[in-house]
Parts: sequence; C-alpha cells; structure tokens
Amino acid sequence: MQISINSYFCGAGLFDSGLLDAGISINQAFELDKEAVKTYEHNFGDHIKHCDIAEELVLEQDTCHGMVFTYPCTKYSTIADIHGTRTGDELFLHALRHLAIARPEFYVVENVPGMKAFPLVMEAMTKMPDYYVQVFCPIQATTWLPRRRDRLIIVGTRRSFSIRPPANSKQLPLSAVLESDPQVTLPKAITARMNGEYRDLPIISDPAKGDIAPTCVAHYAKDKSTRLVVDKRFPMSVRPYSVREFARLQGLDDGFKFPVSNTSAYKQIGNGVPRPVGQWIGGEMTRYMNQLN
Repeated sequence: MQISINSYFCGAGLFDSGLLDAGISINQAFELDKEAVKTYEHNFGDHIKHCDIAEELVLEQDTCHGMVFTYPCTKYSTIADIHGTRTGDELFLHALRHLAIARPEFYVVENVPGMKAFPLVMEAMTKMPDYYVQVFCPIQATTWLPRRRDRLIIVGTRRSFSIRPPANSKQLPLSAVLESDPQVTLPKAITARMNGEYRDLPIISDPAKGDIAPTCVAHYAKDKSTRLVVDKRFPMSVRPYSVREFARLQGLDDGFKFPVSNTSAYKQIGNGVPRPVGQWIGGEMTRYMNQLN
C-alpha cells in the first residue's frame, strides 16, 4: 500500500527527503519561511503550502495516514538558557489541535532533547488518548554521520507496535563529506578567533585525526569562525565548511539543490533534521502500516 503523510513545519525538506527514501508519499507540506518553501518546492514539487500553521484549518487539509511535526525548537534548546529565553512556545498546541481533529493512524514529533524539560509539552505530545506512544531520546546523528546532533523523537500509533531503534551503521568519515574545491568565504573573525580575541576558540575538526564535525547551526553564515575544518591550503590551515559540505553533514546527496543565497542555505540546513532520521522513521512506519494489512 502507498503510505501518505502530511508534513508540518517542514522547512527545506531534509526530514521529508528521508521519508521519501523510505517509500512514503507526502500529500501536503506546510512551512512559514518563504525561502525554505522555495528550496522545498525546487526539490520535491508544489505540494508545499507557504502558510502559518496557526491559521490553518485541519479539516481543509488532505487526509493522510500519518502526521509529522518538526516545529521550531529554539526556545527548548540549551542555548536559550544562556539568553534567558528558554520558556517554550505554543506551536505544540497547533500540532495537538491537528492530531485531536484528524486522528491519523500515526504521528511523529521531532525536537531537541531540551523539550523534555517542559512537562506540559511532553504531556500533550505523549498522552494522546487511544495512541500507543514511544519516545526515543537521544537519537544521535553520529549513528550515521560524522557530526554531532541529538534529537528527541516521539511516535504515536493507533495500535500497539514495537518500533526498532536505529541500527548501528558504519559512520561516514569527515573526509568523505569534504569537497576537493570548496567555495567558501573567509571572514576576518577567523583570524581574530584563532588568536584568542573572542571569548571562545573555534571548534576545529581534523579529518586526518578521525575528528567529526560539531552540530550544524542555523546561524552559521554569521558565525563561520566558530566551526572550522583543517585544510592546509588555506590561511592558518583552517577554513569554514561550504554549503555543500554542510548539506552532506545532514545526509543530503549532491542532487539536493538550494536555489537561495548561501546565508539562507546555511540556515535551512542548520534548522533541518538529518535525512537518515527520516529514513529510519519512514522505514518503521512503513513496517507498521504493512503489518496492519
């Protein structure tokens, strides 16, 4: 059978690309960021709607087997503690509204592990009546990719089903994602940070030593000096990651294009969910739906 989902807060579609790999079709996708919509549409088609989910009526949407929610996590993150903004937000209520009205066969919620610090949010997302809920945390990008990133995954199914956690796989080495001729800009902040003129030194990864990259951040275009890779062809033997390398660190192949500025591309990649996570969840939901039949 053809399994379908609606994707909410889909961004540029990194997570959706993994779901598609698993054979799941996407009826509709919804995203607020106009630039992310442009990238999604370029890679996947016009089934995406540029809109604010808070203003969308559930019963006007296409029916589907499952709903996937990857709503913004800024206020759940640990960095929000530093800025005093770790207060949560109300977007989860719109996910809850969609679930309560549509009652799909399954749903998936993805966010940062910091969401667990908000009991009201966790109760809403894990205590839906008539759903069997499983929580996976942390799901680590290092299972597949040469970089760090931990996520929280919540899966609810209408029938009891044992979801298999991600299987151990051979992690790509960092060298495998690096370009032979990277196109990067070198901000002056690199030299200043390397010389200790900032509070923090850069995080430098050396592929020759088996290092992996730190997490991809959405604000990388503005903070390229914070995350560097060893490359002896460049001044001080380090450089930033290119857009394509950033995309590869999220599991995207080179066929995934970004018809936007590099600043927007870095943001979309940093905000995205690693493609292999979508492949894992998509495979398990395919197994679940096939079991029902």
